[in-house]
Amino acid sequence: MARYIFVTGGVVSSLGKGLASASLAYLLKSRGYKVRIRKMDPYLNVDPGTMSPFQHGEVFVTDDGAETDLDLGHYERFTNISSKKSDNITTGRIYSDIILKERKGSYLGKTVQVIPHVTDRIKEFIKKDITDEDFVICEIGGTVGDIESLPFLEAIRQFSNDNGKNKTLFIHLTLVPYMKASDEIKTKPTQHSVKELRSLGIQPDIVICRSERSIPLDQRKKISLFCNVPIDNVIETVDVKTIYEAPISFSKERLDKQVLKHFKINNKNKANLRPWRKITDTILKTQTEINIAIIGKYVNLKDAYKSLDEALTHGGLYNNVKVKLIRIESDNIISNKIKNKLKNVSGILIPGGFGKRGTEGKIAAIKYARLNKIPFLGICFGMQMAMIEFARNVLKINNAGSSELNKNCYPVVGLINEWNKNGKIIKGTDKNLGGTMRLGLYKANLLKNTKIRNIYKNQSIQERHRHRYEVNINLKHKFEKKGLIFSGISPDNKLPEIIELKDHPWFIGVQFHPEFKSRPLSPHPLFSSFIKAAKIYK
Repeated sequence: MARYIFVTGGVVSSLGKGLASASLAYLLKSRGYKVRIRKMDPYLNVDPGTMSPFQHGEVFVTDDGAETDLDLGHYERFTNISSKKSDNITTGRIYSDIILKERKGSYLGKTVQVIPHVTDRIKEFIKKDITDEDFVICEIGGTVGDIESLPFLEAIRQFSNDNGKNKTLFIHLTLVPYMKASDEIKTKPTQHSVKELRSLGIQPDIVICRSERSIPLDQRKKISLFCNVPIDNVIETVDVKTIYEAPISFSKERLDKQVLKHFKINNKNKANLRPWRKITDTILKTQTEINIAIIGKYVNLKDAYKSLDEALTHGGLYNNVKVKLIRIESDNIISNKIKNKLKNVSGILIPGGFGKRGTEGKIAAIKYARLNKIPFLGICFGMQMAMIEFARNVLKINNAGSSELNKNCYPVVGLINEWNKNGKIIKGTDKNLGGTMRLGLYKANLLKNTKIRNIYKNQSIQERHRHRYEVNINLKHKFEKKGLIFSGISPDNKLPEIIELKDHPWFIGVQFHPEFKSRPLSPHPLFSSFIKAAKIYK
């Protein structure tokens, strides 16, 4: 019998609802329970696939090909449970489904309204695809008071009434700011946020208070009194030095115990915090440091490459080194001055991306890495740029490029016309941008006696993809003749998945996104190997 936990936020966004949800999920899972985490996003996009990283951070991709909110990456990294398409929904998806049903006449002439039709669709999502889970944690995006969030809040209020208070629990996360001028912790924003939530018919059972300083007992009592929450259920979360301290912090505050107490569950098992203590210790105490340059278009936005940043940290943990990320805007790279930009780096990484802006800077950085034997990793678009750089400067194809960027180029990279997924032919398109890419888990076969085969220690792999352009397989012979090996190929031998340079200590490009499968407790082998090579180069 599943129990449902709803996590809402107030005062400001980006308080850490996703991290709190992921930490709670780990603590419950560690105690022996089966847990599922879901995200409800209030925006009108059907999914974040067409949104700029400047707007919403990275797009996380699941095994089954869903383009989702980056919080699902947190969920997976903390729980090691793979998310599904059924774990993320947006207002846009809900309205799209409802309008489609209305056009088909499915509502039998009724007036279609927010209540009950929208709220019923949200309640369907909450319960969908749940089998033997003990706990389902649902995070509601945005903040209480947002117009966009109202249908979700009304839906979870109804859900609690429909299923009983003994099967549901509300957690509200708020900001408790510290005022430096008066040297005071202020509880008023939390009081008003909870008041707003209560005005919508939801009484939080637990209030998590985000603060940069520990909250004194008197202030916690005040929050308890004015928010109508028992003092033991006023949980503080003080800023931590690394996000991997979060499960330790929430366990110390007895969050999981209070959740079990609410559901009248007597569980004497303790959550296993040893892995997180070990990780935190390694991150905070490691002295050896290496510089890794991330060269892209969105480097100034912290969340744009969230999974990538974490995967590099995981690779550092595996090699017992601290990875310092040097973020370089590809627009700012000039070929004849590149040495100054990259003189102190031990590894160069070009991440995924779309569009022409900054491509020449990326190509210049790849050439520098190739010629100076600096460890290089190209991911998705980064692999494509590596192919173009090699074609121009080694194969001497001066107008080599991608048809995504220039229709009149020599197409080293072009639009995929079709591909095979589980025996079914999927057609590519560049007309509708949303959800039309090669998405999700695909298999690749690895060539014998290659670096990539040695890294994975397997003859085949499955990795997550998100792209609609692909390297031209017809050029394989030309590239390999000059030392650039196609070391990973799709099972039908039509799509290049991995390339590597024969005469370079560590130069690899992959068409997929390995960062989505990296975990702090089990780093991805590609990042572990990349950081190891960078450590040796240093």
